Amino acid sequence: MQDSFNIPQLLLRYALGITFLTPVADRLGILGAPGTGNIEWGNWNNFIDYTSTLMPVFERPIVNVMGSIATVAELWVGICLIIGFKTKYAAIGASLITLTFILFMTLSVGIQKPINYGVFTASAAGFLLSFIPNYKWSIDHLLNNKAK
Repeated sequence: MQDSFNIPQLLLRYALGITFLTPVADRLGILGAPGTGNIEWGNWNNFIDYTSTLMPVFERPIVNVMGSIATVAELWVGICLIIGFKTKYAAIGASLITLTFILFMTLSVGIQKPINYGVFTASAAGFLLSFIPNYKWSIDHLLNNKAK
């Protein structure tokens, strides 16, 4: 039986990976200066200011740590999804990260923001991707074939 998920899983991995890497690049100022084009933050301080609005019960140093943890997690998940390394775990991580965003965004700024940003879709996409049995065109696939 032919695996009909080859191309869809690849496209989903890339789309979800880019969805995680782009905001990381934005908050690190790689995509441009604040206020230019479609730049959301443009630098770390603007990102932490926004994160503070999502976590109003925490002091700034805690928000900075939480923002750092989120950034490292998003970077790891994005890279792993694109290259196809530990894909199932990266997809689960993507779903859990975005579920966390949904929770904090909904509690602090309302349900419309996570809807507008497609966070529900990203969460569901990560969950769906974690159930695909074989990630062709991935490091996982190469390692599985090498082990056989």
